[in-house]
Amino acid sequence: MARTGGNARAIGVLVTAFLLLGIAVLAVYGILRDRGVAPPTPGQQRCVATANGSSTALSLDQAHYASIIVGVSVRRDLPPRAATIALATAYQETGIRNLDYGDRDSVGLFQQRPSQGWGTEKQLMDPYYAANKFYNALLKVKNWSTRDITEVAQAVQRSAYPEACRDHEADARNVASALTGHSPGGFSCLEREGNPGKPAALAAALTRTFGKLELERTAAILTVTADSAEHAWAYGSFAIANSRMYGTVEVVVAARQWRTDAFNLPDWTAADDPIGKTEVRITVR
Repeated sequence: MARTGGNARAIGVLVTAFLLLGIAVLAVYGILRDRGVAPPTPGQQRCVATANGSSTALSLDQAHYASIIVGVSVRRDLPPRAATIALATAYQETGIRNLDYGDRDSVGLFQQRPSQGWGTEKQLMDPYYAANKFYNALLKVKNWSTRDITEVAQAVQRSAYPEACRDHEADARNVASALTGHSPGGFSCLEREGNPGKPAALAAALTRTFGKLELERTAAILTVTADSAEHAWAYGSFAIANSRMYGTVEVVVAARQWRTDAFNLPDWTAADDPIGKTEVRITVR
């Protein structure tokens, strides 16, 4: 009986060890998958930003907020590095999530504090307001465009873990490059919820993000004429990043097109019906 009891205990220990190992493996895989290192599970909803042969995966929520952070920088005619610094800070502070809580009175994408003069809690929960406040402070930092990203981010707003911002620089650079249009065809999303198309709401979001646009809307199709090829790609990428919200199913920029897919992350391909080099045609459901 003693030996039987000992064997049972040994088996129990082994089972527990295997269960703990399995949980640990799944946890590590989840972290790597979210960082774009591990391959996604089949059919997983996500967005991917690709620049210079390097890719970064984002959730649909992260893509939504990242498109606003980057879009505000485009509207302000800032170089992509400004968006990279803002995104790296948002990665570090909240994982690019618009949190209504934080350390002491910190809230929002950047965990800015009302008590430190950033604005009211309601204002800071508005991602457009928060992004603009971040850029206002960034532009006051001497040599912000060339200095180390950690030094600059820390000069904009104090962080409890200042060195950690550097860990997100590569991902932030990929996302900024794709969403600013500096890496054409560098942004794609797999969105499987199939929400109804909202062309009027998408037109309003584009205008709020990028400012007054040369935009025409016919039924479920928006056509935007940009002042540069880069801006055309930025507008098209914004529509894709917010496909779940507005029901984007197709985007054509110049001679390339993106079409939603039911299971696979869509690739940019040659357009069936090409348009001008600075034009964007967006179709929603």
